Formats: sequence, C-alpha cells, structure tokens
Amino acid sequence: MGAKSVQELSMNGQELPQNYIYKDSDGGIFDASLPIMEIPIIDIALITSPSSSKEELEKLRSALSFWGCFQAMNHGIEKTFLDKVREVTKQFFALPQEKKLKYTREDGGIEGYGNDMIVLENQTLDWTDRLYLTVSPKDQRQLKYWPENPETFREILHQYTEKTEVMIEVIFKAMARSLSLDENSFLDMCGERATLVARFNLYPPCPRPDATLGLKPHADGSALTILLQDKEVEGLQFLKDNQWYRVPIIPEALVVNVGDQAEIMSNGIFKSPMHRVVTNRERERISLAMFFTPNSDREIETVNGLVDETRPILYKKVKDYCSFYFQYYQRGLRPIEAAMI
Repeated sequence: MGAKSVQELSMNGQELPQNYIYKDSDGGIFDASLPIMEIPIIDIALITSPSSSKEELEKLRSALSFWGCFQAMNHGIEKTFLDKVREVTKQFFALPQEKKLKYTREDGGIEGYGNDMIVLENQTLDWTDRLYLTVSPKDQRQLKYWPENPETFREILHQYTEKTEVMIEVIFKAMARSLSLDENSFLDMCGERATLVARFNLYPPCPRPDATLGLKPHADGSALTILLQDKEVEGLQFLKDNQWYRVPIIPEALVVNVGDQAEIMSNGIFKSPMHRVVTNRERERISLAMFFTPNSDREIETVNGLVDETRPILYKKVKDYCSFYFQYYQRGLRPIEAAMI
C-alpha cells in the first residue's frame, strides 16, 4: 500500500502528487468529447446451443476480430444481483480506512487491498484503489483478504464467481465454434486449473483529470476479462486505429474483452484490445473486473487448425505469461510483442 490511499488523497483535497501526473501527456488526450464506441452487443442465450443462430456466432467472431470486445446481454445473471455486487463493492470502499487496512496487500504480493503496485522507480501511478482476490480454484482463495464487512460480501462474491465461470465457459465454446474449431479447443488449452481473479476498483474524484489516469493504457494479460461497469459513471475507453473511444454504460450488460493469451491461442484472429480508464473531477466510479487466466503450468500456443499457408503462425509458445506481464504494463509496453515470431 502506498503512503496514502488514493481515496484519502481525494478526500483531503490535496494537490495531485507528482507521481500520479503524466509528464509527457499531450493536454487534449483525456477528453470527454471523444466518440462513443459502437460496441457490439452479443446475446449470450443465442450462442449456447450447438444449433444456435449462426448469425450470432458470426457477430461474435466479427466483434472479437475488430474490437476485441463486446457487451454481453442475456448472460443469465440477474440485474438485481449485479446491483448487489455493485453495492457491496461501494460499501467496502466506503468503510473507514483502518477497517480496510486489515486486508492490505503484502509487499511483493498481488492479493489484497491497496493502490497501484510499484515495480519501477519512476513509475506514474494509476489513480485507483483496488481489492484483488483469487476466487477460483477454490483452494487458491486466501480468505484473510476477503472482507467480512459488509457481511454479505463473501457470499455475494462466491455466487458471482460461480455465475461468471458458467458464462466464461459458454463464451469460450462459442469463440471456438465461431472459428469452426472443436468447442473445447480454448478451454482445454487453459487447463483444468485455470484461475479466476477478481479486481474491485475504486476511482475516487480526481482534482486533475486532465493530467492523470485511473488505469494507464494496457491490454490484459488474461485469456478473457469480464467487466461489471459502474452503473452511472463512465470511464472505460478502448483504442482502435490510434483513436480512443468511450464505452457506453448498459447497466445490465457485462463488458467482455479478449486478453493477450486468447489472441495467441487464436493466432491473432481475436484481438486483445488496448484500453484505459479516465478519471472524473466530480464523482467516484467503481467497477469489478474478473480475469480468467490459463493455469500457469500450461504452455499456451496457437490452437490446432488456425495455421495454414495463408495464415502462418504469429506467436511463440508462452508459459506463466502473467509473471512478466506487470513489468511490461508499468512501462507502458505490450508483453505480447515479445511473444511475436
């Protein structure tokens, strides 16, 4: 945990500390007048049955090849339940600081409560506090970091994990079918003990939204990321052809994006998109990202059937991709470039 949480910095109304300011940003980059992204909406109920509408699978393939992401509707998680997840997230971050410090991340660790991890000396910090928890496999859970306040937090996260896992399986099978592969191709590559990590994010009001970011530009090191957005406050943006686009809020939808490891598995057909989070002067924003990541012992490579004369293999095999991912992330670099042939 840094000297102070971002929430404390925000509440004290202090000047923005220098290590949160992007020195070389061109002033106009953090801009609310950016275009709204026409992010495709995929009906998850339509992609579940083998006889499912070919149309929806084509739409899925096209969304993941062009944008690398989509808004998932009809995903089987009740709107009222999503609101409960948002509510416990808000309640946790609203606790007095000393209560949250009980769950502080240990030095060198990832799990627990804290702000941006410092891995480089002159790193520009993200304007965010977060709670990072491994939720699956169950025997990997470190419950000492799981809040007991609010009282319903653990149970709601447990239920949300189970619902998310069902959805991830459906999406991965559909991704494989959209490329005319065996539906288990991607899931098998990830291994039986793939991990699911939850990251609860708080972006407090920021005195200088023109000079700092909630999350610096990056692509995810996961295979798939499922994001529950704030219901009211926008902030997520995706990059396409050197243009940033704002992601609209659909309260009952989940934003799904491909991570680097699925880009490698799909031989670059599915794109792992660059994205960032901007800050807001007036309002705090919360979100919950679930990162589905292959078992770290597995070698991840392009799935059989996606290499031919017209499309040579683009990536080397990778293993334990996330172990070197953060070093690249903090330098603003893309680790996937190191995996390219």
